[in-house]
Amino acid sequence: MSNSTLYLVQASYANTLQHIQQLASLINPEDAIILMGEAVLNIADERIQQFGTCYVLENDAEILGKTMNYSHMKVIDYAAFADLCLRFKRCISLK
Repeated sequence: MSNSTLYLVQASYANTLQHIQQLASLINPEDAIILMGEAVLNIADERIQQFGTCYVLENDAEILGKTMNYSHMKVIDYAAFADLCLRFKRCISLK
């Protein structure tokens, strides 16, 4: 387990970018972000791209459509999600 933080962004579409702005001052290079639910609809926003890789659950990625493939987006299944949660010392949910 690393000494880093996993941020779960579960906000509505309208509130996601507000949380992303907060993360810009909090996040460290060893931290990770998972966009969940409506938050994945903001994946193309340049403010999200600044963080590097953002994880998206495969069920949530379906709302983006099959043609949406971003270099900074990594689609994961629930097993990988559980592994990510165990890798980090802290898990913070932003709703």
